[in-house]
Amino acid sequence: MKILFVAVMNFVLVGAMSAQPAEPLPKADREIALYEGTPPGSEGWNLTERTIFNTEVGLEFTQNVARPSLLYFAPAAGKATGTAVIVAPGGGGVNLTIRFEGTRVAQQLARAGVAVFVLKYRLVAHPTDSSMSKAFRRDEKGIVIEGPQKGQDVRALAFADAERAMAYVRSHAAEFECDPHRVGVVGFSAGGEIACHLVAGPMETRPDFFAPIYGASGFAPPAADAPPVFLAAAADDVWGADGSLALFKAWREAKRPAELHIFQMGGHGFLVRGGGGDHVLDRLEEWMRTNGWLERASARRRARAED
Repeated sequence: MKILFVAVMNFVLVGAMSAQPAEPLPKADREIALYEGTPPGSEGWNLTERTIFNTEVGLEFTQNVARPSLLYFAPAAGKATGTAVIVAPGGGGVNLTIRFEGTRVAQQLARAGVAVFVLKYRLVAHPTDSSMSKAFRRDEKGIVIEGPQKGQDVRALAFADAERAMAYVRSHAAEFECDPHRVGVVGFSAGGEIACHLVAGPMETRPDFFAPIYGASGFAPPAADAPPVFLAAAADDVWGADGSLALFKAWREAKRPAELHIFQMGGHGFLVRGGGGDHVLDRLEEWMRTNGWLERASARRRARAED
């Protein structure tokens, strides 16, 4: 299946921007730049990053990311497990659904003892001098055909950002009191494609577990040591469900660990409430606990000592 960084969701297009959410976005403990100076490929972009509130769906979108970074959310005091997760929000490659698929995910996993890094990866630009709802246009291959990124494949740059993020978390694991062999990726929609891209890559940037939520796309056949996967989508989201079913089948046939949830309804993004997708983060947390990633580091050390 080849659904790439296109606006596969109606809600990624930005409507009115005057109203504001009831609460400010959760503040990260740190924001970590992934590159010193201008990232390779972003020369001449001259974009102003912004986060707006879409009144049509009641969600915040971050746009015009030119300097990718990680928003670090520390695990709750006394609960650190040594596990780290990179969270890649979706948004069709033109927005980041920053709260719904980013900071709220980070908060829940941090409460469970996970060190969480929300990835702000590079996006196809929106005009910054108007309230136009659409990003600059791309051709059928995903190449931008107008605006400051003309001629570029921004999706490839987003993949590079994800690889750099994984390398950063692994190389700085001790700083965050994490195990470099317990680093997972959770991706939503376009962010799920990022997660699948990392799984198909070299070992140094391959996650130890991954969860493409309504975003299983662009995945390669699983290797013999492919990491465990958690999948979730709604039955009334054809793209999300079909991709999730295909990846689950591939992992199951390869005898690799896989868990799949297809909820009766929810649409793309689980914006239709009441179909089970409302609680997908609880199901994700249960899966992580079942596989030992929410077991505290001190408990693991005691178990090893007893063995």
